[in-house]
Amino acid sequence: MDLFDRVLALSRYGYFCSQILAILALETVGEDDPGLVKAMGGLNGGVGFSGGCCGCLSGGACLISYFTGKPGPTEAESAGHKALMAEFTDWFDQEMLIHYGGTDCRDITKGNPAKRVELCPGIIAQTYEKCMELLSREGMI
Repeated sequence: MDLFDRVLALSRYGYFCSQILAILALETVGEDDPGLVKAMGGLNGGVGFSGGCCGCLSGGACLISYFTGKPGPTEAESAGHKALMAEFTDWFDQEMLIHYGGTDCRDITKGNPAKRVELCPGIIAQTYEKCMELLSREGMI
């Protein structure tokens, strides 16, 4: 199954953007963390379905941080953490601004719930691929 089909399959199970990104990341490393998937649901639909910041932006940042962030009180984040976050968020901002006029869910969907079905699976797949590209390039995965 290719990435887009996997995104669609997860969507059919009732998962949204941030949760799908978490599931894909966990599958990539052979892990299972239902608590993380549940928690990521708070970012869906523009943070709590408010229409604000796209869940792919916040979810993608969480995905990168899952691999590069500070793991414990006596450990440091990975050396490239902040640079990867900046590169990802800059990429996302540019892509969404060019194609949809902004990074909020309401910008992307224009307030039309049907646009979520049309646009979001592709944005989720693009976001996941970009995160994996960045993490792979830096040897994090």
